[in-house]
Amino acid sequence: MTATILDGKALAQKIRNEIKEKVKQLDPKPGLGVILVGENPASQVYVRGKEKACQEAGFISKKIAPDKDISQAGLMKIVDELNQDNEIHGFIVQLPLPKHLDAQFIIDSILPSKDADGFSPVSLGNMLINNNKILPATPKGIMRLLEEYKINLEGMHAVVIGRSNIVGKPISLLLQQKNATVTMCHSRTKDLKKITKEADLIVAAVGKAKMITQGMVKKGVIIIDVGMNRDENNKLCGDVDFENVKEIASFITPVPGGVGPLTIAMLLENTLECYALSNK
Repeated sequence: MTATILDGKALAQKIRNEIKEKVKQLDPKPGLGVILVGENPASQVYVRGKEKACQEAGFISKKIAPDKDISQAGLMKIVDELNQDNEIHGFIVQLPLPKHLDAQFIIDSILPSKDADGFSPVSLGNMLINNNKILPATPKGIMRLLEEYKINLEGMHAVVIGRSNIVGKPISLLLQQKNATVTMCHSRTKDLKKITKEADLIVAAVGKAKMITQGMVKKGVIIIDVGMNRDENNKLCGDVDFENVKEIASFITPVPGGVGPLTIAMLLENTLECYALSNK
C-alpha cells in the first residue's frame, strides 16, 4: 500500500486560475498589502511569492518594508494608513515580527474587513461560533484540499499536533465543524505515540523535521503535514517522515507541494472576500 498524494500545488494553481478569471471582471482591481518588517530571509521568500501571485492574478500589490528597528508607534502608523487606503482591500503583517514589537497588538489593530490573514480576534471569534467569514489561510487551504479529494471527515478521530493561533487552534475548529472528533496535542502532551496511533487523520504543525514516524501511525491514516523544515542534508522536509509513512498512509501531503501553495491561494481568495466586504 502506498498513499495517494494530496497535490496541493495542482489545486492551488486551479484556484489561482479561477481567481484570475474573476478579477478580469472587476473594476477597480482588488488590492493586497503586505507589511514586511526587517530582513528575515524566510519572510522575504514568502513575501516574494505573495507578490508574484498577486501580479499573476491581476491584483494591485503594495509592499511596505520598514527597517527592523521601527518602533511600535511607527508600525501602528503604517497599519492605520493601510486601514484607510481605499486601493488596498486586504493586508497582512508578515510574521514573525522583531521581538521588540507586540505582534498581537499590531494584528488587533487591523480592520476585521481588511484582515486578509484571518488572524484578528473578530475573524477567529466568528470561526468559534461557526460563522466563518475570513478564515486563516493555511487551515482554510487544508480544508479545501480534503474537500477536493472527497475525504469525508464525519466521525473521524483527528489529531492536531501543535496549538498555534495560525494553524493548530483554527484547524481544530474547522475539523469539528465537519463533525470530526478532535484531539489537540502539543509539547506538553504525554505519550504522543499512543494518541497518534489511534488517529484516522493527523495534522502535524510543530516545526520539527520528520518528527512523526511510521511507528507512530496506524495503517490507512490520512496525513496533513504543515511543517517546513530542513533535514540533516539541508533538504526541505516536513514534520512527517514522508518516505516511510507514505507506505502505510491512505493519503499524505508532500513537502514541498502540499499545504504551502494553498496558503498563498487562500490569501488571494481572502483578499477577494475583503474586496466584497468593502463593496457592501
